[in-house]
Amino acid sequence: MAQLEYDTLSITDAVIGRLAECQDPRFKQVMTSLIKHLHDFARDVDLKGDEWIRAIEFLTACGKTCDDKRQEFILLSDTLGLSMLVVALEHARALKGRSGATPPTDATVQGPFYWEGAPELPLGADIAEGVPGEPALYSGRVTDLEGKPLQGALLDIWSGDGDGVYDMQRDGSPMRARARIRTDAQGRYWFWSIRPTYYPVPDDGPVGDMLRKMGRHPNRPGHIHMMVSAPGHTRVVTHLFVKNSPYLDSDAVFGVRDSLIVDFEQHEAGTAMDGRKMTKPYHVAHYDFRLIPQGAGA
Repeated sequence: MAQLEYDTLSITDAVIGRLAECQDPRFKQVMTSLIKHLHDFARDVDLKGDEWIRAIEFLTACGKTCDDKRQEFILLSDTLGLSMLVVALEHARALKGRSGATPPTDATVQGPFYWEGAPELPLGADIAEGVPGEPALYSGRVTDLEGKPLQGALLDIWSGDGDGVYDMQRDGSPMRARARIRTDAQGRYWFWSIRPTYYPVPDDGPVGDMLRKMGRHPNRPGHIHMMVSAPGHTRVVTHLFVKNSPYLDSDAVFGVRDSLIVDFEQHEAGTAMDGRKMTKPYHVAHYDFRLIPQGAGA
């Protein structure tokens, strides 16, 4: 007869034992480790019943806060550093077995504000017309790790406005400060948007309550999101961060990488390098993306 009573240690093996008939090896591996770590966590902190109920209520509140434009669980994952850890593990797998001195573009978190289906616009387009903020010209190249230009590489771009607010956060707003741009035959890209500013992650829900309880601020440094892809290469989801932005050293979601910090040079009104006539001061940011060829790793 199977054991019916369990102590604080034997309960873990009993739960894992119920996975004996699982037919998915990877699922079995992940769930076994999850059970072990959850049980070890409860034992480590001597978890009380009322504390666990409050944790369940917190997770329930996270679920109730989610809708088609807000994902509180992504925010929870981001602010606990788990999203960035998963990104780092993915990046390390892509690099495994690769030799060579040229590093690829660093990946970072996608965040909760990606909106699929941004319009595809031509090179040089202003993707943030009418959006509050200081204008900025972005330019650079997309290449492989050997410096070969990648023609037709796709940049899926999004950012908040100059007030640090995303279109998804404004009721009834259409897509703004979003676009997809493709590189030319030399792997070059350029487009206009705004110089991003720092902003708080949504802190009016359970994750915000958690951050305040932790004694943490909710702020992210100024950044623009880029999802860069090309046939035969590993897609990279990354940011470009504004040099000297507040909170670079304490990003609420741990996403800053030194290699992604970019100088936004300020220029006076006049003719920009792409020929556009600017009637007010603007910024210029340059960054070259380097993609990992698929199959370059193990």
